[in-house]
Amino acid sequence: MVVTRAGEQAGPLAARLEALGCEVVLCPLIRVEPLDDAPIDPEPYDWVVVTSPNGAAELARRLVSPPRRLAAIGPGTADALRARGLEPDLVPAVSTQEGLLAELPRPPGRVLLAAAEGARRLLVDALGADFVPLYRTVELRPERPPEGDLAVLASPSAARALAATGARIPTVAIGPQTAAAARAGGLEVAAEAETHDLDGLVAAVSRLLATV
Repeated sequence: MVVTRAGEQAGPLAARLEALGCEVVLCPLIRVEPLDDAPIDPEPYDWVVVTSPNGAAELARRLVSPPRRLAAIGPGTADALRARGLEPDLVPAVSTQEGLLAELPRPPGRVLLAAAEGARRLLVDALGADFVPLYRTVELRPERPPEGDLAVLASPSAARALAATGARIPTVAIGPQTAAAARAGGLEVAAEAETHDLDGLVAAVSRLLATV
């Protein structure tokens, strides 16, 4: 089982996969680089929206004060915010920007989307939200393609990076955007998480293992 996550996020996923009986191979395929140290003032905004655990860490580092209201795209992002003393006011049932958009009150007022450079900007298009890039994701190139029976993918960038290695390992994707990126790179998507978070990813692997 190839885990493509990097840094502190790899450990919890690897431990849970090992608990399922998997032999885990760590092969980080992305690196996160902060973009700025400039303070972020949330005061002008009715809602601040963060879309990933990495974004939660960077937002917390740069905030000058707690946001009026804070939305996290999913449970993993919400946990990352709570670990830094920020309690989200909204975590949608469906962990996508579409799910978040469906649950934001109308009208939401002024919204700030805080995410990765190059992230989807559905909320910008739908609500006229402002956008602040917090970090960039750099795809890594290992010397050799990773080897394993299955690879777990937690982001579209990880899917693209795995495809670029030339590996042709069946994959489990955390959500539809990641699955689409994997297929676009020629990778087989053997399973997709029903909930787009760590729990859903592990559950998808468990279901898949039960069929073999």
